[in-house]
Amino acid sequence: MRRRGLALGVLLAMAAAAEGAEPAALYRKYCADCHDPEKAGQTPDIRALRRMSAGDILRSMESGAMQPHAAELSDGDRKALARHLGVWETMRVDLLHSGTATEERFQLDGVHREGPWPGPREKTADDLDLGKYFFEAREEASGALLYSRGYASIFGEWELTGEAKTNRQSFSESVRFPFPDAAVKLTIKKRDAKNKFVPVWSGTVRPETAAAPPPGEHHVWEVVKNGEPADKVDILLLGDGYAAGEMETWREDARRVAELLLSTPPFRERRSAFNVWAIDTPAAASGVARPSDGVKRETPLGVTYDAFGSERYALAFDNKRLRRIAAQAPYEFLLILMNERKYGGGGIFNLYATAAAHNEFTPYLAVHEFAHHFAGLADEYYTSDVAYVAGEAPAEPWEPNATVDPKARKWRDLLTPGVPLPTPWPKAEFEALQARIQAERKRLRAGKRPEAEMEALFNKERDLAAKLLWNAEHAGNVGAFEGSNYLAKGSYRPQVDCLMFTRNETGFCAVCRRAIERVQMDRAGYCSHTGPVRGRGGGIRASAPMAQGSRNDPA
Repeated sequence: MRRRGLALGVLLAMAAAAEGAEPAALYRKYCADCHDPEKAGQTPDIRALRRMSAGDILRSMESGAMQPHAAELSDGDRKALARHLGVWETMRVDLLHSGTATEERFQLDGVHREGPWPGPREKTADDLDLGKYFFEAREEASGALLYSRGYASIFGEWELTGEAKTNRQSFSESVRFPFPDAAVKLTIKKRDAKNKFVPVWSGTVRPETAAAPPPGEHHVWEVVKNGEPADKVDILLLGDGYAAGEMETWREDARRVAELLLSTPPFRERRSAFNVWAIDTPAAASGVARPSDGVKRETPLGVTYDAFGSERYALAFDNKRLRRIAAQAPYEFLLILMNERKYGGGGIFNLYATAAAHNEFTPYLAVHEFAHHFAGLADEYYTSDVAYVAGEAPAEPWEPNATVDPKARKWRDLLTPGVPLPTPWPKAEFEALQARIQAERKRLRAGKRPEAEMEALFNKERDLAAKLLWNAEHAGNVGAFEGSNYLAKGSYRPQVDCLMFTRNETGFCAVCRRAIERVQMDRAGYCSHTGPVRGRGGGIRASAPMAQGSRNDPA
């Protein structure tokens, strides 16, 4: 302990001369020669320093063994160095989000201390401009920004339903950020009519009120580990509706879906940037709730089909229960697999994704829903029924792959030279095909027909749609193709086909790939070349039964 204290004392003494400097730069300039792993000798290397919590380091500098070495440092320098060197913990703030279609309120509903912070240390301010909502955590005393992140929420979807026009509802939601040293001003912002974030609520969060971490009641295991959580993008897989005797099935599903996701471009090219974790959550019975089928279930995560009256939309509404379980593992993104064959799922940006694990189209479903959650991608389809009520005049969506601009200035740098705008495509023929498919789809569901018949219908649809779209004049071009984001007119998508448009084995379009890569780069410092999708390249292929979902559900 004395050696560790002396080593940190040297760091702090050197930093005192350059008060206010960025801690990582201080480390590189003054400390790397002694504490980088390949150079450390008598002193502990930075890996040993990073095993100490930031709180322990700060307390040692303020009143413990390292106090003499830190005496000349300002409070700000001590806090900055402690946060830079030590293990960061996680703060979770629960909020009650309530209202109607025309007004909303937030209420503080709990503060919790969770495990080590899994996100990147060097990137705490969010500049991606994604999400319907945005939160900022600032030091109350100084106003310094500690963390910010865009997100979407269940309330944000519900307020667009017909029910919200006449009823009031409340939903629990959470924001997570590195555990602060002192009181924090938490501000929630929402996009206005001009797509700008404006404050809608703020409150003070005090770290001393945080509840202790929950006990580790469930088994956590590594599915894929490529490094330490702070250095990688951490995905947590959770299973719902897997009975105690089906744990091996759950583990096989988790491994299969993890491999499926990380084998799909552009995740495939950056798979080493990801860790995938899983938690075993045995249920009392097999399957999840399917109200429209008369199936009731009480499951560990509470996932249910029929969210907002859509039989295929599956969500977990008990946010606190979900968070208590998830807190046992490091995670930035959540994918919940339902032990079901029925087609269904959902995905909400920076909340979670759900997918049925045993449908023939699970490969499509899992990747499609995760893309909503991971990169904020919009649904590009418009011929399937959804629960949302369209506005009188659609505003420019915040999602990166949809626009109301027929000139597609949102992705102008990816436009194919010379492509006409808006871009012609066999829209009438596609809509006629979809009218037949959707009518048969409704008939099958109304008749409670076996899921195999729905899978057969989707296979037929895929064959016909792929033949039509892949032979279109501008197949492979990036343009402005009318029909997107649940709207047949006045909304445009980047390419004639995409994983966010159909169940065809076409992969992501160029704009969606770039959007995913932006988040990869933001979370783990990775990026790659982006070009337009051409033909079948980069598609995903069914290898086992799978599902679908939300406003961020599948088609």
